Amino acid sequence: MVVAMLSMTMSYAENENANNAQATEAYDMTVNMRKLAVTLDMTLEQMEAVEDIHHNFCNEMMLAAHAEPSERKALVEKAVKKDMRYMRYVLGKEQYRKYLILLNATLHNRGLMQ
Repeated sequence: MVVAMLSMTMSYAENENANNAQATEAYDMTVNMRKLAVTLDMTLEQMEAVEDIHHNFCNEMMLAAHAEPSERKALVEKAVKKDMRYMRYVLGKEQYRKYLILLNATLHNRGLMQ
């Protein structure tokens, strides 16, 4: 009986860890910067700035992933708004429009925004 209970507890813990890992993966916003630069037709200076901005965005999203579930939505919204504000400053109007389309699609596909 003890072995059965221990086995069920370990199985539950493994499932919990797998679910946590999958949830964390949704918050990993890493992108291929070269592909993004080509898609948005960025200059070298823009690429450097966007890479820095995106690095900070990724860090903030990982903080949200590891936060308490009740805090995640607010942290994601804060990270997205900050990212959008900085990207708007660096990118041209058409580049920014394309970036927003990509960002919104990514967030929706991962279930991070409704």
